[in-house]
Amino acid sequence: MDKANVIEAHYCPIDPASNLLDHVEWTRAQPIYINRDWSGAEAPVHRHAEVRIIWSDESMGVRFVCNQTEPLIISANPQVEKKTIRLWDRDVCELFLAPDPEDSNRYFEFEAAPTGEWIDLDIQLTPSGRKTDFNFHSGMTAAAHIGADRLVIGINVPWSHNIPKPQRGETWRCNLFRCIGVGNERYLAWQPTYTEEPNFHVPEAFGRLSFG
Repeated sequence: MDKANVIEAHYCPIDPASNLLDHVEWTRAQPIYINRDWSGAEAPVHRHAEVRIIWSDESMGVRFVCNQTEPLIISANPQVEKKTIRLWDRDVCELFLAPDPEDSNRYFEFEAAPTGEWIDLDIQLTPSGRKTDFNFHSGMTAAAHIGADRLVIGINVPWSHNIPKPQRGETWRCNLFRCIGVGNERYLAWQPTYTEEPNFHVPEAFGRLSFG
């Protein structure tokens, strides 16, 4: 297995709630980096992000620590009580997760913005096109902290019927993304999708998430 496309998720004895952005458990997780755009081209350093993933018996947490030196593109009237449709049109961090390694065409999309806004989606790729369940409810939570030249975003996803708690040693498919700024160069990816036009919905490009 190519280690360049594998994330080792760190098991921790506490639940990695999204608002625990500075907990010591994050330092024990493997850092991986979002430093290229969707085409594979190197992204400017001021747009790079570090990502770590931890998990517990209750949920999985993902923390993005992003370089942020340009003005944020965010909603002037954010609402966090329910999911925000088309959140991806602004600055956002994203997790695509396929729990069934034999069927990466069924995956879940989780996004969180610097405002704390969020969206979760259930997606199925079929021969006739992409089907998205906008009414999907994962119970995810999101948190964010905007600092000097740095942005931290947390996503927490509880285990459920759709996303069951993994066993140690289990491997899922996943990808991680960041959208920042404007234009095609705004679409950054951990594992680039190499499509002609920006497109994150390419399961065959997903990397692997190993639960240690």
